[in-house]
Amino acid sequence: MSRVRVSENRIEALKPRKTPYDIRDSELKGFGVQVLPSGARRFFVHSQHEGRRVWKTIGDAGSIGLDEARRQAAEMLAAIRRDEKPALPEDRLFEAVAEEVFARYGRNWKPGTMKVNRNYLHSTILPRFGGRNIADITRQDVQSWFASLRATPVAADRSAPILSVIMRQAEIYGYRPEGSNPCAGIRRYRRKGRERFLSETELSRLGIVLDSHERRHPRNVAFIRLLLLTGCRKSEIATLQWSDYREGRLFLRDGKTGPRTVWLSSPARAVLDELPRQGEWVFPSARTREPVSSTVFEQFWRRVRKETEIADVRLHDLRHTYASIAVMQGETVTTTARLLGHNNAQTTLKYTHLSDRPVREATDALAAILGEG
Repeated sequence: MSRVRVSENRIEALKPRKTPYDIRDSELKGFGVQVLPSGARRFFVHSQHEGRRVWKTIGDAGSIGLDEARRQAAEMLAAIRRDEKPALPEDRLFEAVAEEVFARYGRNWKPGTMKVNRNYLHSTILPRFGGRNIADITRQDVQSWFASLRATPVAADRSAPILSVIMRQAEIYGYRPEGSNPCAGIRRYRRKGRERFLSETELSRLGIVLDSHERRHPRNVAFIRLLLLTGCRKSEIATLQWSDYREGRLFLRDGKTGPRTVWLSSPARAVLDELPRQGEWVFPSARTREPVSSTVFEQFWRRVRKETEIADVRLHDLRHTYASIAVMQGETVTTTARLLGHNNAQTTLKYTHLSDRPVREATDALAAILGEG
């Protein structure tokens, strides 16, 4: 870590990196500045207290001046040091174990997943558990932390599995007793209105609107149809290469959950077969040799959903629609999970309440989008 004299000019010159980093002040020991990937800079103090490392955030560098931050740091450090006790071995500190987990277990994560997980680690997890002996963290501690995030349920729901992985791996590495994961039993927050499925009427209207754009925007229309007909993620279709399409299947090498095979229906194959092949990408950029930016599809979708009168529907909801139809047709949760590329079938359970609904109209409407019904 860097130890330099913290000044206004030096703070201004600090550039964000892919992961958070900090610089420590050479004049006031225990005072420093942390720089987040977002570009935010925040003052902090660090010291040892009651057998553990103490890390406290003073405030954002954009809202508190350096002199005031230094003054507060001196007061906080003095208060900490009056009570200072022998330090805990660093390898037992929560943040040290978390880094070990990210380095060892995190090798299985895709780069995008690593980035997101690290952001949540630093924004929601470390502020509560940093500096603590990982073996001392209890279920009550975790429940209190989770409850404190109720105002940001998405952050809470995404942070909890990360914390659980850290705790589970800590058991494997010998830092906690076996079967002591304090995250066990945490119930995620319910996010209202997140799962949106297109109805039969909406599917019919969408088909008409897509047909009207077919001549001028064939690739954009094909993109949307493939989302509906495959249940793939946006990123999986946007980065599709022609070499991924063979034998009536998509062989996705770099999916969110790793390599997987997507079996294509006849309408889905027809969509791909009708597209001209221009280079290696199915959806190439006109300006670069890379796939077209997802922004292009998002802009087109905003126009389409306005014309279809489904303003609240996101592109990702087309994946939900595919899943809902699969379940309504009687597919099992396990089969639907495989169709969607879910590693954990639990993720697919949110669709099972649809299984007793009539399905014929919905599937006919979906086929009609491609002129098959």
